[in-house]
Amino acid sequence: MADIADTSTVRRASNKDANAHAPGAGGALTPLAGISATQWRALSERAAEPNGYYLPEWELAVNASARGRGDTDALDAWRDTPTLIGLVPAISMWRAYKIPLPALVSADPYGTLCTPLLDRDMAEEAVTGILHRARQAGAHALIFRATSLDGAAMKAFTDVLHRSRIEPVVLQSHVRACLDATGDADEVLREALGAKKLKELRRQRNRLAEHGAVNFDVARTPVEMTAAVETFLTLEASGWKGQRGTALSQDDGDAAFVRRATSALAETGQCEIVTLRAGETPVAAAIVLRHQDRAFYFKLGVDERFAKFSPGVQLTLELTRHLCADPAIRLVDSTAAPGHPMIDPIWRGRLAIGDVLIPLRRGDPVVSLIRAALGMRRAIREPVRRIVHFIRARQEKS
Repeated sequence: MADIADTSTVRRASNKDANAHAPGAGGALTPLAGISATQWRALSERAAEPNGYYLPEWELAVNASARGRGDTDALDAWRDTPTLIGLVPAISMWRAYKIPLPALVSADPYGTLCTPLLDRDMAEEAVTGILHRARQAGAHALIFRATSLDGAAMKAFTDVLHRSRIEPVVLQSHVRACLDATGDADEVLREALGAKKLKELRRQRNRLAEHGAVNFDVARTPVEMTAAVETFLTLEASGWKGQRGTALSQDDGDAAFVRRATSALAETGQCEIVTLRAGETPVAAAIVLRHQDRAFYFKLGVDERFAKFSPGVQLTLELTRHLCADPAIRLVDSTAAPGHPMIDPIWRGRLAIGDVLIPLRRGDPVVSLIRAALGMRRAIREPVRRIVHFIRARQEKS
């Protein structure tokens, strides 16, 4: 029952296998860094459902240096060996939850979305391959954290499981803010905030302009990204995140990851850093990822000396206009916590997100044990988590 309680029992193909990948044999999972970046990138272009946090440029940068998120394996599916058709970065249940039971868990990509990448034309075949790889590794279940519940990826898993009379189990779910970017931005904002609130925000913007002309800048190219990411890191560390010690720049590995990822994604046109300035002074900045017709609002940093002008909100209003004007973007995922006090009133669309338990065999009693252990852990941690999230959300409100 504890055959993958530690990562060493599910892990390593040889270095040779990792560098010239073919689907792993036996119980070994392939290190994520051993997956062909070319094949991964091609899969992302064909993905049935977008996930900017599982783009290779992003996730490989996370795996290379981000604090506590390296040394990840791959649940991969291939057609005729050369073609990658499915991918989920994965870790053991022990590493994810400190629970010594045989399950594999989607790896945290430093963003709250772990929807698997499946080839849109071979989605069910990809699911079958991923399930097979997990069984080979000794797992009794998969756990997908922070996964889109209503999208094409989960539908493919559900359809394949139904044929074996297996039901996925939603362990917890919530809705979070998103933006329908196909509408007119001014109309979207007017319907969301109302004339009175918009008038107050215009007043704050006019007062901010007393410190210099207010400009909204978008960094897209690798050269522009180099300067913009440093501005973002400085702003993020200047406020409560810096005081709490969780700003990206406060850990060398985290800072290296975000610099590498943003630069690499700029090469493919899949990342922007947006900055709001008053004169020469940056007052807010955010990183936005792009994958297919979707954008992902990663992180926001603000100069809290300008808090009375709501710089985070002002930046988000400009970002809303920017993305609604872009015909390539249909939806923007806030990737924020549910009920977030800043983004929820502005972006009124909602996405269903949840943690999903996928049994790998019908009637497996070990799966019941896994589910019970997760339920007990959640019951112990949930009250503390809610208090912490409430405090953090209040701090982020500006």
